[in-house]
Amino acid sequence: MKAKRRKFTAGFKAQVAIEALKERESLAELAKRFEVHPNMISKWKQEFIERSSEIFETAPPEENFEAEREKLFAKIGRLEMERDWLKKISKMAGL
Repeated sequence: MKAKRRKFTAGFKAQVAIEALKERESLAELAKRFEVHPNMISKWKQEFIERSSEIFETAPPEENFEAEREKLFAKIGRLEMERDWLKKISKMAGL
């Protein structure tokens, strides 16, 4: 029977890469602990190092979060006003 291919989350890969960068354990020890082949750990570590500069190039999520939050609060306010207006109109129409 053919073994199924495992998929790892980005968070898991980052965690393994960071542990590899710390160099507190050998690749063999990390591979045993995380149940991943040592070559995968080396690959993830190298990719982590190469793409780490992207973190500082993008805007922090908090800034985007605040802008999105303000939009959502404005939309909630508008929808509440529309709801209240519809309630008033439906009472006047006898519905």
